[in-house]
Amino acid sequence: MDRPVPADLVRHVVTSTGLPTTTAARVIADVLEYYGESTEQFVRRRHRELRGRRYKNERIWAAITEELAGRAVAAPTLSERQLRRIVYG
Repeated sequence: MDRPVPADLVRHVVTSTGLPTTTAARVIADVLEYYGESTEQFVRRRHRELRGRRYKNERIWAAITEELAGRAVAAPTLSERQLRRIVYG
């Protein structure tokens, strides 16, 4: 991750969990990177992961739609057509 991890957040996680400072910083960096994905990046990644599990597109679109609604910063509601356009262009 290119962004620095906020020192006060690292201290908070160290204090609340007992994790070593380097581990807490790495976990925070991972979480920030995960939630830093754009909607398009998230849709493409999840489509790829679910196709790897041999899910059919109908099931994939439903899963992605549900997952997007639960993201930390909720993505806009996307139709199946919009999801397909993100993945396939």
